[in-house]
Amino acid sequence: MARKEFMYYGRNLVDLQKLTLGEFAKITNSRARRSLKKGLTEAQKKLLKRIERDSKNIETHCRNMVILPIMVGKTIKVHDGKSFVPLTIEREMLGHYLGEFALTRKKVQHSAPGIGATKSSASISVK
Repeated sequence: MARKEFMYYGRNLVDLQKLTLGEFAKITNSRARRSLKKGLTEAQKKLLKRIERDSKNIETHCRNMVILPIMVGKTIKVHDGKSFVPLTIEREMLGHYLGEFALTRKKVQHSAPGIGATKSSASISVK
């Protein structure tokens, strides 16, 4: 069974990597297009330069950076408010934001109820 080639709005990855930033912005969704049309911030420009230089340990607080074709295959550590979460950028992530893949909220894990929480907790010994 032949594997289907990846296409992003009718273009394969090699063609996408040849596009300029403005040309890529024209084929993305409206949210990413508006963000790219406004221009990149200084922090985003700095991040792009580090990616183009092919730095190994890229850490960023730039959660609002649109994932571009030159980022595919790279590992970028995105800050989630407490630590840096390593992200390996894949083709399917194009046009999304880095912050979408580094979740800031953890799943709530409850333990035993605290003292005074219920009537039955009065019988629990206090250490």
